[in-house]
Amino acid sequence: MNWLKKNYSNVLWGLFIVLLFVPQTGTPIKVFINRLLSFSPSIKAVEDRKTLQDYYWKLMDMQGHVVNFDDFKGKKIVINFWATWCPPCIAEMPSMQALYNDYNEKAVFVFVTNEEKAAIEKFIAKRHYTLPIYQALSPPPTLLEGNSLPSTISYR
Repeated sequence: MNWLKKNYSNVLWGLFIVLLFVPQTGTPIKVFINRLLSFSPSIKAVEDRKTLQDYYWKLMDMQGHVVNFDDFKGKKIVINFWATWCPPCIAEMPSMQALYNDYNEKAVFVFVTNEEKAAIEKFIAKRHYTLPIYQALSPPPTLLEGNSLPSTISYR
């Protein structure tokens, strides 16, 4: 018992680390930490912004309809690349839903993931999201390619 009193904080840290590796507890802990540590996104200066020229991109919505990204040309567009397994993505989704709720009449929202439809539907239903989710059927335009999740881009 004396050993436990001396090493109490080490035991708690060890338990915390073990919980991070168990999917049922690890993901919520990682999401919570991401929400605590999240910061404002970087914003490019006006002179550093690039204009999207290539709008060729085939997407499929959750109802199975094929959408041409070209149909959104000339509109305000918010594109978000995300995944259901990504703790930072999960952490930002409530804010993205609030943004969508406030601005869906003023801009086109495109939430893109490459996951299986069943995983997406389960994720969305569990959290009662109404976001317009798409799966990419072709690679995005070069200017939209990125290596990190989540990633949000907006265009006018």
